[in-house]
Amino acid sequence: MFISNAFAQAAAPAAAGGENSLLSMLPLVLMFVVLYFVMIRPQMKRQKEHKAMIDALAKGDEVVTNGGVLGKVSKLGESFAHLEVAHGVEIQVQRAAIVQVLPKGTIK
Repeated sequence: MFISNAFAQAAAPAAAGGENSLLSMLPLVLMFVVLYFVMIRPQMKRQKEHKAMIDALAKGDEVVTNGGVLGKVSKLGESFAHLEVAHGVEIQVQRAAIVQVLPKGTIK
């Protein structure tokens, strides 16, 4: 009475089956393309800029570490930098921990 009859669909031709599988994969491929342009590519760009900044460090630059410590570069090593955080006080940090190079004269 209240239930309608269900009818089976006719079998689709073999050529249309191949197109359906390609069309069903299209959203997945589109999702990966969007993910690349929204997340992966900007992250790679930031990494490249950070590496260029770290390679360009020089003695006397005023920097900020990722812990928030401000200091002036006093010595540079291959993978470490010595920062003067106060008169006569030096700390040693990894070069990768330096987040930002400040304009000259920022630290007084």
